[in-house]
Amino acid sequence: MSIFTFERAHFLGNVRYVDTRRVSVHVSLDEDLRKARVGQLVVLSLPGAAEQWLVGLVDKVMKVPVIEEAASEGSGEAVTPLLGESALNTVRVTLVGTVALGPDNSPKFSRSLVQVPEIDGRCHILTDQQLQTFMGMLSNAGNTEHSLELGRYTIDESAKAFLDGDKLFQRHASLLGSTGSGKSWTVAAILEHAARLPSANLIVFDLHGEYRSLSFARHLRVPGPEDLGKTDPSLLFLPYWLLNAEELQAMFIDRSEFSAHNQVMAFQDAVVAEKKATLTALKKTEVLAAFTLDSPVPFKLSAVIAELERQDREMVPGATKDKQGPFFGQFSRLILRLNSKVSDKRYGFLYHGYDVEGPYDAMSSMVERLMGFSKDGPRIKIIDFSEVPADILPVIVGLVARIIYQVQFWTKRDQRHPLALVCDEAHLYLPKREGLDPVEQRALESFEKIAKEGRKYGVSLLVVSQRPSDVSSTILSQCNNIIALRLTNADDQATVKHLMPETLEGLMESLPILDIGEALVVGDAVLLPTRIRIHPPAEKPLSATIDFWTEWGKEAAQPDFAASVENMRRQHRT
Repeated sequence: MSIFTFERAHFLGNVRYVDTRRVSVHVSLDEDLRKARVGQLVVLSLPGAAEQWLVGLVDKVMKVPVIEEAASEGSGEAVTPLLGESALNTVRVTLVGTVALGPDNSPKFSRSLVQVPEIDGRCHILTDQQLQTFMGMLSNAGNTEHSLELGRYTIDESAKAFLDGDKLFQRHASLLGSTGSGKSWTVAAILEHAARLPSANLIVFDLHGEYRSLSFARHLRVPGPEDLGKTDPSLLFLPYWLLNAEELQAMFIDRSEFSAHNQVMAFQDAVVAEKKATLTALKKTEVLAAFTLDSPVPFKLSAVIAELERQDREMVPGATKDKQGPFFGQFSRLILRLNSKVSDKRYGFLYHGYDVEGPYDAMSSMVERLMGFSKDGPRIKIIDFSEVPADILPVIVGLVARIIYQVQFWTKRDQRHPLALVCDEAHLYLPKREGLDPVEQRALESFEKIAKEGRKYGVSLLVVSQRPSDVSSTILSQCNNIIALRLTNADDQATVKHLMPETLEGLMESLPILDIGEALVVGDAVLLPTRIRIHPPAEKPLSATIDFWTEWGKEAAQPDFAASVENMRRQHRT
């Protein structure tokens, strides 16, 4: 059978230069040059293979003037008057795959390049029926049992664009785009598709409560000051004893103080003693034998503070009278910080939930709410961090991610079920390493470990950000799939281009001119790197851009500012 049948109207030109992935096509006629558009698909014939074609993307169209030289009559000296002007028409093409007949005698598209075209090989534009044939081939190839229908190809909106769901999450993915480009829509659309699977397992880190309207998800919320003391199952208390040694130090120890080393030592010793006391009282001999400072064992912070206060005031026997102990007066600031944090209701989800989350078995029930899934219940979990104070937001998000990863790591291999972490607004807690404070450093280390090793244990990342230039390059470099929506900032564009193969730099030039909800999709999960128009989700997140001028043009009632002030004072919206 014949895969493509081209007429003269489809002819573009002949190959004049061949590289590993790039081809230059010489176009003889100006009317043929006008057929070429940046981002357009072309096919090139292969030598000695009637039904094998190379597929390429046009990334540059050039018309370069050529000045002709002539010699004056009767003289051997060359002169260079401008006698006339001609032009060299060139189209630069990036090769993206091969179309050939498969074993069942049907056409198949493959991203591999078995060979390159020969010099003077013919190049044709894919358009009309030939384009539909090729795009139909892509849709059929992508429509498998593990496919995710993300939208439709911009180049041919009759063709559905499928992503390979396995490859999208196996090798991490990033979703990047400026404010208002359609990121939240795209996240909601992916969650919508995943929610239809019988045992999907996605956990969304929602920093602004944008996804609280999605009905198909289980909603958890880190409680604010007004929620303290409540036992609502949707509240996610995160008791302080879940923090590891580094996170505890980042929260309480000021490294710039002269006595910081002694503070760390005394604080750790007191925490270890209290954790051991808990395990001893519960007769957890096996845990006690393998116990470390980082083990998530409940302990009373009040007892730790009391021990530090004792050492801070301790007097020891001297030669003639009592003298100051070895740590006398060195822990005053540490004790002040501890008491200040514990009494601050903004941090109540850490310190005031001991009665609810203090028992030894509380962690397993919390993990089940975070990581559990069932056929009859929601399989998408959305954690609302909007009421977490900004100064400790990175360490709290990192704490949740670390617990999920570690529980997955210690789960028996045959019982391990894959899950994905959707990191919305990632630039707020996954920043670049330069100039990080200890709190940000702890969060970043947790996520970088997941990015490097998570896929081996069934933990994947979907990194979502409007400022990719501010996100850790280590984490972004581990994302083998990139969904890039409109980006207008030059630094953000440069970051995304750096993540892409050099051969696709022409495609990247369209980043600032993409329409809302339109994305460049590149990576292992997509057959063809190209522009895709994302399907809007059935349930919209609460992130729609407000139409200022339109709203100002309407009659409107005054807000209840007194109620707003009260909400601010109590740190909670009614």
